[in-house]
Amino acid sequence: MARDMSDKEILKMELEQLKKEVNTPRTPVTANCAEIVTFVEELLPNDPLIKGVPDDKNPYKGDKGGCIVT
Repeated sequence: MARDMSDKEILKMELEQLKKEVNTPRTPVTANCAEIVTFVEELLPNDPLIKGVPDDKNPYKGDKGGCIVT
């Protein structure tokens, strides 16, 4: 699509897009952090990296050597 347009048309299109992006409302990161922390904490009990993998289900245990995440 851009190959069919002149440089002037491409710049005009980019300028229109930038005008839209400038008007986009921004929220501070701290406003969203509480939701993210709550979401992550809800998933913690089921996370295999934190909970650990039982030795009988660990494919890297036994003949192949051990794999320990610390």
